[in-house]
Amino acid sequence: MSSTVDAAKRKVDEASLAAQDVAADASAAAQKVKDDPKGATQDFLHTPFMRSALPFINGGLAGMVATTVIQPIDMIKVRLQLAGEGVKTGPKPTPITVTREIIAAGKVMDLYTGLSAGLLRQAVYTTARLGLFDTFMGQLKTRAEAKGNKIGFGERATAGLSAGGLAAMIGNPADLALIRMQSDGLKPKDKRANYRGVGDALARIAKTEGVGALWSGAYPTIVRAMALNFGQLAFFSEAKSQLKDTSLGPRAQTLTASAIAGFFASFFSLPFDFVKTRLQKQSKGPDGKLPYKGMIDCFGKVIKDEGPLRFYRGFSTYYVRIAPHAMVTLIVADYLGFLTK
Repeated sequence: MSSTVDAAKRKVDEASLAAQDVAADASAAAQKVKDDPKGATQDFLHTPFMRSALPFINGGLAGMVATTVIQPIDMIKVRLQLAGEGVKTGPKPTPITVTREIIAAGKVMDLYTGLSAGLLRQAVYTTARLGLFDTFMGQLKTRAEAKGNKIGFGERATAGLSAGGLAAMIGNPADLALIRMQSDGLKPKDKRANYRGVGDALARIAKTEGVGALWSGAYPTIVRAMALNFGQLAFFSEAKSQLKDTSLGPRAQTLTASAIAGFFASFFSLPFDFVKTRLQKQSKGPDGKLPYKGMIDCFGKVIKDEGPLRFYRGFSTYYVRIAPHAMVTLIVADYLGFLTK
């Protein structure tokens, strides 16, 4: 009995000492934060968890900043893609006429319709794609260095394609809500959904059309994201690598590389973005059928009814939407990455 009591006392004493150590460590940590807040922050940023999480956090913040800046242009781009659906001839809308119509029908702030969905999409999609890209690039770099090699364009392209595809699958519901909110104003007033926000849009779509409907247009969304990321991330990374030995300063290199990436991202992804918009906007007609059966069917019908160049109508607007968004995203992400080194 005595030995049992002694053992119990020893355990209590050990627990007490451990608690005192923890309290001392906590007190020391608190004092360090007070004495050297910058150093404490740096220590926290260099914990294994934060080193893994930072690419995702920085990517999401960068994407949300860019979306807030670019949202009106995105609204005009979507309206341009939906105008004249199924008609090969007739007046062709321009960014200026579409902007006038939006403002005339409501107010200037209507250009920010769907901003909540756009921010949610960036919080999910851009967080994932930039975080995954940095993670994949880190793994590829480690593997290449172990073999005494350097990362080439092929590895950058693989990382961009993979990150884009996976992120698009995760972010499709928010992307769908964004398209629905932006296209709602094109419907007759008695048929508009008048979504109150992204949460309301997601809930009503899931309730009336089923949860699976939140992934409508997922296939072209994924292909578009892969094409966009191939053009954006792979060419940005490659351009920065090529510009390192030039006379340009770090900021000029980042700006130039992001402009190059924006062009290639626009060129490769616009046809898929066009089809994605059409598929996500469509609703059943009086016969209970959808206008398009899927991505291939949409491509075929647009080529037949509207002509192949229809996919690139509004390229200038799309470029003005994609290039600055890519530039702001990549520059902000680059800067956040520098701050959190």
